[in-house]
Formats: sequence, structure tokens, C-alpha cells
Amino acid sequence: MILLAILIRFSSTGSSVYWSDRIGRNNAIFKMPKFRTMRQGTPAVATHLLHNPENCVTPIGKVLRKLSLDELPQLYSVLKGDMSFVGPRPALFNQSDLMDSRTQKGVHRLVPGVTGWAQINGRDELPIPVKVQYDEYYLHHRSFGFDLRILALTIIRVVRRSGVTH
Repeated sequence: MILLAILIRFSSTGSSVYWSDRIGRNNAIFKMPKFRTMRQGTPAVATHLLHNPENCVTPIGKVLRKLSLDELPQLYSVLKGDMSFVGPRPALFNQSDLMDSRTQKGVHRLVPGVTGWAQINGRDELPIPVKVQYDEYYLHHRSFGFDLRILALTIIRVVRRSGVTH
């Protein structure tokens, strides 16, 4: 992680870690760290909402995203208790449509995860209603065995680089 932080600092301006305001359990906002993959000044919105996301991603950011290495600092949030290894991905603070849908389905009661059922079933490619359906399925079927399955499938998806848009 130290090597990645150094590479980020030398490849672009700004800090190596980006602290993102995210929605956690019971819709509480928390600060989630990620390795910075976007250029300084990029708006804090979901990547698919950016006008030209390819121009916002740093050269090293492309590699970090493809290999999901930008997610490594989230281990801090797991240790702190803001996140777990498995659960619905934490929404950005300004994704009210996702938060509202999750709240209606009761998904907001879950601790968000580094990976989740929706993540391995489409990741960035899923529209919000489908993502919430996967999150709700996880809510009603979560178990230690299901979590292990999600973790194993996450590793497979990361190795295959499936579901990553930018």
C-alpha cells in the first residue's frame, strides 16, 4: 500500500488517499478512504455521471481501478467498524435516489461492505433499481456461507476484471 501511495503521488498532484463522504448503516455519513484515481478538482459524483470520465482518471488510476487496488484503504473503515468485508457498497453522500430506494427496502440497516452481492453481479454496470434488488436479496439471505461465496466470487471478478467501467 505504501508503494501504491508513492506511485500515486509521483504520477499526479494531490494526496494519495481520497476521503469520500459515504452513507453507512442507518444512512449515517462516514468518511471512506480510497486511493485517489481521479484528477484533482473532479466532481464528487458517481463515475457514470461524469461528462467525460476517461479524462478525469489519472494514468495510474486506470490500473488501480482495473485491479480494484484503489479499494485497499477501505480496510481502515472495516477495522474502524464503519464497513464490513461484505455488504451493500456505501453510496456517495449525494446519491439520494440510491439511498431512498435502499431505505424503502430496509437495506439501510446493513453495514456497508467492501464488496457485496450487487458488486459481483454487475458492479458499475447495474442500474440503481437492479442494484437495490441485489442488496435486498442480500439483506434477506445473508449468512456466513453466503459471505464466503461473495468473497470468493469477488476475487474471481477482480482477477477477470469484469464489471469495471473506467
